[in-house]
Amino acid sequence: MSSGAATSPPSDTDLTRAAQAGDAGALGVLLARHQAGMRAVALSMIGYGPDTDDVVQDAALLALRRIQDVRNPEAVGPWLRAVVRNECRMRLRARRVGELGAEMLVALPSDDPMPEELLDRHLLQDWVWHAIGELSPSLRVVAMLRYFSDVSAYDQIASVCQLPIGTVRSRLSQVRVKLTAALSATAERSHEDTSAKQQICEQDAVDTLATANRGAFNELKVRWSPQLEVIPARGDRGGADLLLNTLRIEHEHGVYRRPVNVVVGGDLVIWETELTNPPNNPKSGPSAAAWVMSLDANGLVRQMRLFHPQTSTW
Repeated sequence: MSSGAATSPPSDTDLTRAAQAGDAGALGVLLARHQAGMRAVALSMIGYGPDTDDVVQDAALLALRRIQDVRNPEAVGPWLRAVVRNECRMRLRARRVGELGAEMLVALPSDDPMPEELLDRHLLQDWVWHAIGELSPSLRVVAMLRYFSDVSAYDQIASVCQLPIGTVRSRLSQVRVKLTAALSATAERSHEDTSAKQQICEQDAVDTLATANRGAFNELKVRWSPQLEVIPARGDRGGADLLLNTLRIEHEHGVYRRPVNVVVGGDLVIWETELTNPPNNPKSGPSAAAWVMSLDANGLVRQMRLFHPQTSTW
C-alpha cells in the first residue's frame, strides 16, 4: 500500500515556484485551486452578473503576467484574491465615472513595466505566444493590441481594426475565456521557442525603418507582397504606393521613425514606432504610430493597417 505522502497534491508553495520557473501548467492548477475563493471575492464586491466571470478571468490573466511578483509563495491564495479585489475596484470606479471603455482586460498602473517585460520568462512566454497563436486572426489582433501595445484602449483598437467598440469588447471577452481555459491544458506540452522569431522581427523593423530614413524607398518593396493592401486610419485603401508616398513626405520634412516595440504572434506583427520631427518644426506631425501587419506564406507583408494615436478619431 503506497504512502499518503506519495500521492499528496503539490502545495501552493511548490506550484507557485514552478509557475515562476515558467511552468504554465502549475499556474493552471494553482488558479483552479483558488478559483472558488477568487469568485467569492468578485461576487461580494460587484454581485452576480457577466462582470463577475470577466473579473475572475482578468485576474487569472494578470496573475499569469505577474506571478513573479509573489514574494511569499505560501500566501499566493491571498495574493490572488487581492488581484481580484483590485480588478473589482477598477470596474466599480469605471462605472461611477461612466467610463464604460475602462473595463480593463489586464489593467496595469502606468508606471509598471510593459506587459512584455512582465512576460519575459522563457517557458511561460513561449506558452503565452503559443496560446495566442491558436486564436483566430480576428481575435489574435485585438489580443496583441490590448495586451502588448500602447494601442490598447477599446476605442483605439476599434479604430485600427475598423470595428464597433462593442465588437472589440466581445472579441476581447472571447480572448479572455480561451486563454484562461488554455492554462489547464499546458502542463505536459512543449512549445516553440519564440525568442528567435522575436529577434528576427525586431531586426527587420530596425532595418526597414533605417532604409526608409535614408530615403532608399525602392529597397522597401522587396519586404512587401506585390498584393500589399494598406489601410490608413482615414481615407481610401491603397497599395505599396500609398505607404511609400507617406514615407517620402515624412522624409522630405525631416521626420524619422524608429521602432520602440515589436509584437509577434503567428502571421501578425505589430510595429510601434516613434516619429522624430525636425528641430525647426518639432510639432509638425504625430510623435507615434503603429503598423499592424499580416504576413503571407512567404513572410511578406500582405496587409498593413496604419494608426497614429494623436490623429485618430475617438
